[in-house]
Amino acid sequence: MAQRRQRLSLVSVLLCLLPGIVSAADWPMYRADAERGGHTAEPLASELLALWVYQPAHAPHVAWRRRERLRFDRAYQPIVADGLLFFGSSADGHVYALDAENGDLRWRFVTGAPIRFAPAVADGRLFVGSDDGYLYALSTDSGKVLWQRRAGPNDEMVLGNERLVSRWVVRGGPAVRDGIVYFAAGIWPTEGIFIYALRAATGEVVWLNAAAGRMYMPQPHGGANAESGVSAQGYLVVTEDKVLLSTGRSVPAAFDRQDGKFLYYHLQKHGRYGGSQTMAAREFFFNGGLALSAATGEIVENLGPGPMAGLPDASGIVHATAENLIAYKWVQKERLDRKGQTIVYTGLDRAVELSTGEPSLSAIVAGAQVVLGGHGSVSVLNINSQERVWTAEVDGNAYALAAAGGRLYVGTDSGAIHCFGAGRGESGRRIVTPRSERPYGANELYARAAREILQRSGIETGYCVDLGCGDGALVYELATRSDLFVYGVDPDPNNVRSARAKLRAAGLYGTRAVVHQRLPSETNYPKYFADLIVSAQTIGDGVGALPAAEATRLQRPYGGTVCVGRPQRMHTDVRGALAGVGRWTHQYADPANTVCSDDPVKGPLRPLWFREVNQDLPQRHGRGPAPLFSEGRLFSEGIDTLVAVDAYNGRVIWEYPLYGILSAYDGDELMGTSGTHSNYCVTPQGVFVRREGTCLRIDSVSGKLLGEFKIPAADGGQQPDTWGYIASEQGLLFGTAANPEHVVTARYVQSTGDMKKQLTESTLFFVLDAENGALKWKYEAHHSIRHNAIAIGGGRVFLIDRPLAKFDRFRRRPKDAASHEKGVLKAFSATTGELQWETSDDIYGTLLALSVQHDALLMSYQPTRFQLSSEAGGRMTVLRSSTGRRLWEKAVEYDSRPTLNDRTIFAQGGAWDLLTGDDRTFNFDRSYGCGILAAGRSMMVFRSATLGYYDLEQNEKTENFGGMRPGCWINAIPAGGLVLVPDGSSGCSCAYQNKTWIALEGRD
Repeated sequence: MAQRRQRLSLVSVLLCLLPGIVSAADWPMYRADAERGGHTAEPLASELLALWVYQPAHAPHVAWRRRERLRFDRAYQPIVADGLLFFGSSADGHVYALDAENGDLRWRFVTGAPIRFAPAVADGRLFVGSDDGYLYALSTDSGKVLWQRRAGPNDEMVLGNERLVSRWVVRGGPAVRDGIVYFAAGIWPTEGIFIYALRAATGEVVWLNAAAGRMYMPQPHGGANAESGVSAQGYLVVTEDKVLLSTGRSVPAAFDRQDGKFLYYHLQKHGRYGGSQTMAAREFFFNGGLALSAATGEIVENLGPGPMAGLPDASGIVHATAENLIAYKWVQKERLDRKGQTIVYTGLDRAVELSTGEPSLSAIVAGAQVVLGGHGSVSVLNINSQERVWTAEVDGNAYALAAAGGRLYVGTDSGAIHCFGAGRGESGRRIVTPRSERPYGANELYARAAREILQRSGIETGYCVDLGCGDGALVYELATRSDLFVYGVDPDPNNVRSARAKLRAAGLYGTRAVVHQRLPSETNYPKYFADLIVSAQTIGDGVGALPAAEATRLQRPYGGTVCVGRPQRMHTDVRGALAGVGRWTHQYADPANTVCSDDPVKGPLRPLWFREVNQDLPQRHGRGPAPLFSEGRLFSEGIDTLVAVDAYNGRVIWEYPLYGILSAYDGDELMGTSGTHSNYCVTPQGVFVRREGTCLRIDSVSGKLLGEFKIPAADGGQQPDTWGYIASEQGLLFGTAANPEHVVTARYVQSTGDMKKQLTESTLFFVLDAENGALKWKYEAHHSIRHNAIAIGGGRVFLIDRPLAKFDRFRRRPKDAASHEKGVLKAFSATTGELQWETSDDIYGTLLALSVQHDALLMSYQPTRFQLSSEAGGRMTVLRSSTGRRLWEKAVEYDSRPTLNDRTIFAQGGAWDLLTGDDRTFNFDRSYGCGILAAGRSMMVFRSATLGYYDLEQNEKTENFGGMRPGCWINAIPAGGLVLVPDGSSGCSCAYQNKTWIALEGRD
């Protein structure tokens, strides 16, 4: 009882600071106001009843479902003004206006892409930002467009989060203050970030900051710098003198409210914190559990994760933690600075702490009541009585809350919007969006055409484009008869309106079909993305001609199909491979270990697609296998799965379960494939994955298992149980039996992976038929074969048979790693196993790489960051691969795995002529990064704080594509005419703005 009286006395202190509360009947923007305080002085009704539930046709289409720092679109966020409730839909790209009292639909307005942030209202205008790259000012009464502003320089689109969106999506949620509307666009700093202040009445530009994306600045890792500035992903917060821009997973950046001048962005200093939700209160703002000074951006206190809200007169805040609700009040505090001087500052003291017993997803304050959104429920806690006074169930998880007119509005991840308040009569009314089963009537011609298109093309999944879609009749039939996502394009606004209305009535719009008004010959869609291209205007009377050039530009390489014309007279065209592009079929590009794909892609780089893929990847310090590319497919191996992704549009083609396949790599050892080599490769015969004593052969097109191969027994009859090295070429499958006794130690910290399953050396080399697993030949090592010292190409196998470096089993580095005994370099016929030549002349190397084109074999080291002790470095030798004759040998300093690019050896530290050893000019430098250099014909890609790339033709400096981080070995590859980058940041706490898979194209 005494404890309760003490807590009540603290509440009394807090409530004494709440005089003169002013009633406010609206909730005109996300979290009520431009400071996103999440509070209103107006209390909720004394008795809350379930008045109505509005159930849209579709649940939200979430951009980043796997990213807990980016929850902004998990539910439809309602705002309320002038008796209307407004929300934007990430599923169908519409903004909706409902009667706030009864939930009836008043009007809706369609944009060209998902709407992921709540609109804002001021003076009868509704401001809506869309992924289509526009901010719209609509009449709140009718939804009529009053003005609109394109944020970026043009209307180009990319595939972003599985939808066609602007290159400069509006994901800086709009805020209005003093007649000015603020918003931002662009999530990729290198592409350009645009932060606007516009006159709310007219759309006139007050100021524009378009320079904050490309700033050379510290990145979220000590010593890491790059040309990569702010991103725009989260609601803007506008205070008296500043605009705070939420930057995705990172802490906010600050800009001067008067002129948009950049003030600060502590990306590196606060590099482990951040998130898309920011709230301002007094001279502070809150983000990612931190209280930060608005003046400087420095951390004042770390309150920990959980939703927050301000109290109505800025006397304090409330914070919902995992199991408690804490109310804080502002107080004066003291601390000592570095010189021992006393500093007085404003801080927070706990005034009330109530147990909630469960984590909350959202929080707002209405008068003295705190509303908490939870998993399947919403609750109201009274601060004065310290009791939970009301709870109700809702349809889904309550990520969105708003309070206005005494009512409580709750948005959930099911898409539902619940209204609670004082009421009678129709309480509990559920409003369900009706659907039409036959919006086009019989539609026989287009139904017949759709059946024939699907039968002729054989394509029923992926992205389809209808160039000249008319009223969408063919779009409808294709969407209902397949799993295609269909984009319709038509220049006639009446056709577009009709198509959208009918597809919406069918429940397809936004989730299975979208229609854009534009010329079929100039869609502004990204190249290569369409699996199927059709044209309704070539059906029926055949009036319209297919815009052939645009169709070819959009057509996906490696199977993208155009199918046009009248039924029974259709013409089909299938696109083949892109000419001259490179493949990446093995860990180091090929069995020759060149680490070079010979792909022609050049910078500057820009996104073609980005998205999440639901694959758990091993810790980036575990250095898992590189992604692979072959015949239009990007392959990635995760902890439990192998996935094949369309390299040109990001669509997941298939997934093969491999439970725990990379669990041994899911640790902090920083060894992984830098020592083991990879455990999978891809050829026309399939994807080969080694697992324990078996190799699986998986069809690369369908993901179906084609066969399983075993390791052949050694001459003594003993059956090895661990497959080590793997490669495949010319219908042959190469493998080794790993030595389980030689286990190297973790190179960084005590391993959290399993080093006993990260084996680097083998005792038996063998060759099988890649289709049936029949043994061709085998070689038993006299000593040991290091996996990195095997190179294959030109009909030959090269390997070094050498005594083990037993000191690699220990963390300590020996005084003289050169004491490692020398070995024998052998060359075999790949098909027969015939020994073609061998040499024991000073065979010191731990790595082999082969140039088939130039008949040259490089022997060197792999002296990279966190290297094995045996990787002494400082030396290179090149031999004639056909004879073993030494061409040259040289003492050279380098600290990366060498790359063979035509006639040049590149490494961090220098470049040398492959055939003569002469130095070549290489002006390479990079910022922090522990991965290695992966090359194409004209470009290298690597980690340099963010993604770095180096133009080998210009040979001048490292460029950056910012807003993300690559992995710690190889996870960015130039192949297929693109740079393909699955997420490489697993396990990383550094707050780079985006965590995603991405494909980058060079400019044409």
